[in-house]
Amino acid sequence: MIYLDHGATTKVDPSVLEAMLPYLGDEYGNPNCLHTLGHNARRTVEEAREQVAEALGARPREVVFTGGGTESDNLALKGAARVLRERNNGNHIITSAIEHHAVLHAGYALEREGFDITYLPVDEDGVVSIESLRLALRDDTILVAIMHANNEIGTIEPIAELAAVAKEAGVVFHTDAVQTFGRMPTSVDELNVDLLSLSAHKIYGPKGVGALYVRRGVRLQPLVDGGGQERKLRSGTENVAGIVGLAATVQRMRTHAGEESKAIRALRDKLISSVLEKIPRARLTGHPTRRLDNSASFCFDYVEGESMLLLLDSLGIAASSASACTSGSLEPSHVLLAIGLPHEVAHGSLRLTLGKDNTEEEIDTVIEALPGIVTRLREMSPMVPAGSE
Repeated sequence: MIYLDHGATTKVDPSVLEAMLPYLGDEYGNPNCLHTLGHNARRTVEEAREQVAEALGARPREVVFTGGGTESDNLALKGAARVLRERNNGNHIITSAIEHHAVLHAGYALEREGFDITYLPVDEDGVVSIESLRLALRDDTILVAIMHANNEIGTIEPIAELAAVAKEAGVVFHTDAVQTFGRMPTSVDELNVDLLSLSAHKIYGPKGVGALYVRRGVRLQPLVDGGGQERKLRSGTENVAGIVGLAATVQRMRTHAGEESKAIRALRDKLISSVLEKIPRARLTGHPTRRLDNSASFCFDYVEGESMLLLLDSLGIAASSASACTSGSLEPSHVLLAIGLPHEVAHGSLRLTLGKDNTEEEIDTVIEALPGIVTRLREMSPMVPAGSE
């Protein structure tokens, strides 16, 4: 299989799996127990916390381990909003129209609790305007949440500049860095953020583990009641093997991300230029240059995305049409609609996200196969105008 869906998940790197295996076997202790096995597990968790914190430029106590990016987003938004409403007597939250559903749906839940949420528009490349944020801020604004890079179209947002605007107003700022952490600089001080969500399985680590950076002084209301683990912010016995896997993949990415990104970027650029050259009425979605190094996302006129995926899959090529979290939906991507594409065009989306193991031969195979697939689907489509290619 040619796997081009790394935006959905990645294969666990062998070195990461090797680091995890002892904690799935003999080192099975609960880190909250006082015996030797428990002490060993606690020491391991805290060493992992130090490694993740170092990658963020943060203090270890500012790192809270979670069950993944979605939980981190929910803890950040709901946890901060509920505390800040009581403390600051405000209920206004600002986010963007192209956030991951973990943020959008958390926002919808907060709206049902009486919070007022502004969803900032984006331009045709998916960029949030700094001025639009400045204009949206109000006296009762308590929280801003803008993702670092979009998971569907790959656009990288000007987070440091946006966060600076929020800081001038004394507003807490959160960013979802699930697609960027470990793959591009995510220093929390350089980004100027108070809260940052991350996940392991996008960077060759295990599923089911992530973390939330919480700047010292920012208070959160926990989502889960229980034993008070993770400084009472995330109750439940820690996933020691998963946490070890997160730390191991962070260390691996710190060593290899630069060289891997360079190779991936070259393949991405070849893929983008070839698709746009070989397929009429194909358009690149997302910012042309400020985009994730592995992201090539397109829309094709008169083509239905799901059919395209099925034909690619029949050739052994794995891709997606939007976020993996919503790929079963028949509705067009909210991200593509937000950048101004009409419904009929948004339905013809294709997201190809590359990884460290992809080869030039694989990309050549995709470039050879895709034009024929698009042509075949257009020949079957009743939407194609008479006389068009």
